[in-house]
Amino acid sequence: MKELAGRLVALDPDAAAAVRVIAYFDRLVEGRAGLETIVRGAAVLSGCPARLDDASRHIHLEVDSEGTRRDRPTPPRPEWMRAPVVPGADSTLWLERAGPPNAVDAMVLERAAAAARGALERTSGRTRPSGPADGPAAVEVLIDGSLPESVRVRAAAQLGLGAASRARAIALEDGKAVIRAVAEAADEDPTAGDLREGGRRAGIGPAVAVADLPSSWAAAQTALRLTAEGTARDPGPRVVHADDLGGLAVLASAVGPDTRPVPDVLALERAAQAAGWMLQTLDAVAASPSMRAAAAALTMHHSTLQDRFAQAERLLGWSLHDPQGRLRLQLALALRRLHRNPPGHRPG
Repeated sequence: MKELAGRLVALDPDAAAAVRVIAYFDRLVEGRAGLETIVRGAAVLSGCPARLDDASRHIHLEVDSEGTRRDRPTPPRPEWMRAPVVPGADSTLWLERAGPPNAVDAMVLERAAAAARGALERTSGRTRPSGPADGPAAVEVLIDGSLPESVRVRAAAQLGLGAASRARAIALEDGKAVIRAVAEAADEDPTAGDLREGGRRAGIGPAVAVADLPSSWAAAQTALRLTAEGTARDPGPRVVHADDLGGLAVLASAVGPDTRPVPDVLALERAAQAAGWMLQTLDAVAASPSMRAAAAALTMHHSTLQDRFAQAERLLGWSLHDPQGRLRLQLALALRRLHRNPPGHRPG
C-alpha cells in the first residue's frame, strides 16, 4: 500500500492521499478500534473537527482537528459534510466544514463511517440495560470511552467487577483486550509474570477504577508499541508496563505511521546491517547499569563486549561512555520500536 501511494503521489496527490486514508482506517478496523479512535482519525486526516451522533445509543463524540476530545457538545450545522453510519437510523458522522467534500474528505467520511458502523455492530444490543453480553463483548464496551459511564459499569458487572473495583486493561499482540482485577490489599497482581511465562507480547495499563478503564486501555496500547520480539533482530521486552514509561508515553504520541525516523534511528539501522549481534548488544548495554552487567546478560566475556562496544560507537557516530550518549542510545532504541509498531499495528 505504501509503494502504491508513493507512485500515485507523482501522478495524482489526491489519489495518493485517498489511498493513505483507506490504509489508515483498514488498520483501525483490523485492530478493532473504538469509536473515539475512529472519530479522532477522521478529524486529524481531514484537518477539521469531526463528530459522531447516534441518538438511539445516546452516543455523542466531538474531536477537534488536533485530535483532542471536546467535552461541551454543540449542535451540528446543516451545511457540514456528513455520512450516515447506520442506514435508516439517526446515526451520523460529521466533518465540521461546509461541503461539498473534496476527494480526500469524501474518502474520510466513507471509511470512517464504515469503521464506526463496524464498531457499533460489535456491541449492538449490549449497550442497553436489557442487552445480553458475552465476555469479549463486555470487555469492548468496558474500554470504549465513547460509551456512557453507566453502560460501561453494567458491562463491568457482567465481568464480575463492581463499581468500586480496581482493574487494569491489557493490550495483547493480536489486538485483543483483557481486563484483570487488582486485589484490594495491593495495587499489584501477577499479570506481567503470567504473560512473560506464556511468551505473549503485551502492554499492561495502570490499575484504575472501573469507570476509568478506557484510559488504562489507551495506556496499555501505548505500552504495547514499546514491546519487542526479544530476538537478535528485535531485542527488548515482550511485556511492558505503562506505569514504567514516564516520558516515553509522550514520545510515543509523537511517532505515527508517517513520522520519518530521526538520524539516530537511521544510524542504528545501519549499524544493525553491519553486524548481526549489534542490536542485541546495544539493547543489553542500554538496559544494564554497567558494562560488566551487560556482559553477564549477554553471557560473554567483558573484553569481548568492550571490542563490540568500540565497533558500535564507530558505526553509530557518537560516544556511549557518557550519560548523554547512553540516553541517546536508549531513545533511539525506543523510537525504533515505535516505528516498527505504529498505532493500530499488531506487533509480531
